[in-house]
Amino acid sequence: MKLSKIDLSNVLAVGHSNGQLGLLIDRGDEVEFIEIAAPEAALHGLQMIDYIANTDTAELSMGAGLPEIAPSCDPIEMEPVNSAMARSIGYNEEEQVLQVEFSSGAVYQYSDVEPEVWESLQDADSTGRFFNSEIKGCYSSRRVDD
Repeated sequence: MKLSKIDLSNVLAVGHSNGQLGLLIDRGDEVEFIEIAAPEAALHGLQMIDYIANTDTAELSMGAGLPEIAPSCDPIEMEPVNSAMARSIGYNEEEQVLQVEFSSGAVYQYSDVEPEVWESLQDADSTGRFFNSEIKGCYSSRRVDD
C-alpha cells in the first residue's frame, strides 16, 4: 500500500447531506463552508480517522473498538444572532448539544458542550470570535440536515 501524507488541520468539521460531503474550513481570518459530491461512507471514514487519530494507542489495542455514529438529538429551538459567521444558535441542555446554523445555511451540532459554554456564547460580544476561540476544534461535530 502506498501512503500519502495529508494535512487536515484546517478542517474544523465535516458532515453529509443529499450526496454532498460538507467541509468547514478555517481560512485564518474566516471560516469557509464547501460541499463536494461524495457518498455518506466518506463522512464515516473521516469520523473513524478522527477517532483513531485522537485515541490513545493503548486504548485502541485494549479493544476499545470504534464508536457508533450518534444520531442527532431532538429538534433544537434556534435563536437568531447578529453575526457574519452564523444566522442562529441553539442548545439542548439535556443532551448538551450546541447547534449552529452558519451564514452559508449549513447546520452543525457540537457534542458535550457544557451549559456554561452555551451561556458564554449567548453573552459574547462577537459570536464568531467566541466560536473560533472556544468551540471550533474543541468539540466533536457533525452536519445535520438543514
